[in-house]
Amino acid sequence: MTIPILTFLLSGLAAASALAARSRRAVHFAGLVFYLVQAAFAAWLFAAGGYGSTVGTLFAFDAAGSLFYLLLIVVSFWVFHHSETYLSECDLRQTRTYFALVMLLTVAIAGAYFAANMAVTWIFLEATTLCSAGIIYHRRTAQTLEAAWKYVFVCSTGIAMAYLGILLLAAATKCESLSYGAVAAVAAQGNPLYLKIAFLLILCGYSCKMELFPLYTVGVDANFAAPAPAAALISTGLVNAGFLAILRVYRLLAGTEVFGWAKSVLLLVGVLSLAIGALFLRRTNNYKRFLSYSTVENMGIAAIGLGIGGAGVWAAVFHVVCHTFVKSSLFLQMGVVRQVYNGYRINRIGDYIRINRVGAVGLLVGMVVVMAFPPSPLFISELMILRESIAAGKWWLVGCMLLLLCIVIYSFCLRMLRLCYQPNQDELHPSKADKALSWSALLLLLAAVVLGLWQPEALRTLIDQIALL
Repeated sequence: MTIPILTFLLSGLAAASALAARSRRAVHFAGLVFYLVQAAFAAWLFAAGGYGSTVGTLFAFDAAGSLFYLLLIVVSFWVFHHSETYLSECDLRQTRTYFALVMLLTVAIAGAYFAANMAVTWIFLEATTLCSAGIIYHRRTAQTLEAAWKYVFVCSTGIAMAYLGILLLAAATKCESLSYGAVAAVAAQGNPLYLKIAFLLILCGYSCKMELFPLYTVGVDANFAAPAPAAALISTGLVNAGFLAILRVYRLLAGTEVFGWAKSVLLLVGVLSLAIGALFLRRTNNYKRFLSYSTVENMGIAAIGLGIGGAGVWAAVFHVVCHTFVKSSLFLQMGVVRQVYNGYRINRIGDYIRINRVGAVGLLVGMVVVMAFPPSPLFISELMILRESIAAGKWWLVGCMLLLLCIVIYSFCLRMLRLCYQPNQDELHPSKADKALSWSALLLLLAAVVLGLWQPEALRTLIDQIALL
């Protein structure tokens, strides 16, 4: 099985070449090689028989990893393309460091997707911390330095908690191997108390990656400090890695007596995350933080889907898949907004519909989609979760979700309409927008709308396999 190893080596070489490049053209060429390698590997996965194979006991190319990897490559390529314009005024050193870190972050996230061993998942998620911290510090200011150190400290603390949970899970099941398959085979024999503590530690630890309660704040700060295109990757690809890590542990417990308790914990965490996201959407005065709290809210909905179980698991996976397209599109549109206004202050900027009609339409359509109005694919997933909640007799959950989603809808309408239509402050002098980038970001959003109208059979089959407990 040399193709995955060769892909990993070529990806690392492309990132190293970008870091050592002597011109911007060389950096962009290294990026082109990197994404050609990723595209070839994705083709091998889905067309040449790589899907479903394994590499030793460390990596498995299952449905979950393969689907999220495909999403990752699409988003990462769009991020790379938008970053070329975003970094046009940066010097060569900053440019090549940034692009090398974006490539390394993509590789680390992919490693977490395909990990068949809990320790390997942990290692790659820790690697994403280091890559993300370098991207956060891109502008080399005191504010970004503080954000980078905070990200490293909180994420390392969370990852350490998760590792304690992994060790406790292995001890509870008396399993010599940390592979997901080996632990799942003996999980039902584990001590229930140890299993509960292990799940709590892993959930709390990985919440810094999935942007869930309680460690959601570090993701919000990271998206605020990082360049907008990179925030698109952190808020989707990296968040998906956290979701997948938690989902794999969730599936381990499906055959144990603590599974019902674990679902209740996920319900509580999901409702708290949804509440935090909804309430802070009203309080923040920065559009990037605004979109970050929207991610917290949407990951809360996904956690609720896992907590409900049944069709809710399918809905949670579908929700995360579609959120990847929607949120990456909105963050990339925000990169164009910064190009126009040189900032993200909600109470200062406006009249975007006149300056960049394409970008404004992209934001308004994104607003409708992220609020889960038809034909949004998020409408399908949220409706399925609500239906499962009603079938389970959890009317308190239905009431909480509907109330909080109303707050989300109000906040999104208020902020996006203000950006598009309110007058600018007198001292603000907007610049010309790059409409080609707005069209590019709009394509990701259109992909989400297509999924709201039609779900390909191949996608349904993949999600069926992922949601199977």
